[in-house]
Amino acid sequence: MTPPFMTQVDSILTRLLALHPKRIDLSLERMWRVLERLGHPQRRAPPAFHVAGTNGKGSTIAFLRAMLEAAGKSVHVYTSPNLVRVNERFRLGGPGGGILVSDAALAEALAECERANGTEPITLFEIETAAAFVLFARHPADMLLLEVGLGGRLDATNVIENPLASIVTPVSMDHIEFLGDTLEKIAAEKAGIFRNGVPAVIAPQAIAASAVLERVAGKVRAPLHVAGQHWHANVENGRLVYSDEQGLFDLPPPKLFGRHQFDNAGTAIAALRAAGIRLPVRAIEQGLTRAEWPARLQRLTSGKLIAFAPAGAEIWLDGGHNTEGGRAIAAALGDLEERVSRPLVLVVGMLSTKDHDGFLRNFTGLVRRVIGVPMQQDKGMAASDIAGAALAAGMPADAADSIEAALAAIGRLGFDPPPRILITGSLYLAGEVLAANGTEPV
Repeated sequence: MTPPFMTQVDSILTRLLALHPKRIDLSLERMWRVLERLGHPQRRAPPAFHVAGTNGKGSTIAFLRAMLEAAGKSVHVYTSPNLVRVNERFRLGGPGGGILVSDAALAEALAECERANGTEPITLFEIETAAAFVLFARHPADMLLLEVGLGGRLDATNVIENPLASIVTPVSMDHIEFLGDTLEKIAAEKAGIFRNGVPAVIAPQAIAASAVLERVAGKVRAPLHVAGQHWHANVENGRLVYSDEQGLFDLPPPKLFGRHQFDNAGTAIAALRAAGIRLPVRAIEQGLTRAEWPARLQRLTSGKLIAFAPAGAEIWLDGGHNTEGGRAIAAALGDLEERVSRPLVLVVGMLSTKDHDGFLRNFTGLVRRVIGVPMQQDKGMAASDIAGAALAAGMPADAADSIEAALAAIGRLGFDPPPRILITGSLYLAGEVLAANGTEPV
């Protein structure tokens, strides 16, 4: 039975959804209006790291949080989207690593924002972001890690005025209907979080994106901290070697799997140092080896879904959904294959608005089978369409009507040794998988 306070959260969110005809409508006017009525809680929140980008935002924040908490800091975190429960997006810092916001506290903050807004138009993400600032202003902490929802320049989070650092993780083609149809246009939107005098920390980028980010940072006079110029994060003998003009660290590999996570970890270290925060090396090491971020090459080793898969199979979960994200996942799987060879099977669910052809092409030559599955989303692609796209890219493919059916179908393929299964294509699908498996984030 759903607790009454959870019903209250659900009912508030349902009412808020009706306040604006669009789920996404990039603007800051509505945010400034509601924040003014709330007494500008964003100005009473702890000092913030503001993180934009296409891929790697959440992982970079996970490393930042783990390092800061290993040093004894209390850290608030705001991320999106949630995977299973909306509470995942609001982490309140405290002793021992903090906790996700309770249902009661979230309902109270949302209700306060709803009263302040009245019946005027506002998107759900905007009022959720206002509620986050209310929560973070109300609970003391040392720092706030704030993830941009979409873009940067007109994102609801872009109301903080003097962050510790503005971070842009790798930029690639995604959300082109909102951000622009070229890499340069998208990068310009991401660069909208840069501030005069605030360090601009730029992760490894495509040349076109980097040029735009550096130009905008220079225009607003944000001190530059660019990967490959001002700091370096390299993989040497399986370890992370970080260096900048202030020194060099020889560090253990990140707990989060994949070569791209070395870059994300390096970006986190660069941001701390750019902001003038000097952590003990031991805290950095512990942060690297403790960081958790669900649905990013997360291996599922227990839960309800395991019984549906072939005995001895590996099951991995990743919410990657764009071309560059797929490239990073494919590279990580290639590394896994070199270590322990297994037949690879992809179970894929995607939104129809995503570049499914570009995403799937990354796996050509790696996979033995692709199985398309549906999602519980209005814009979810039909499983048969996903299978058709995989076939067109030269990969054997089928469709199934659920994750459970897909796992059972893989068992009937008779792979020897047992296969490596990756469920991927959407964070929404990842959330459905975690919920079905009974392993939601905490």
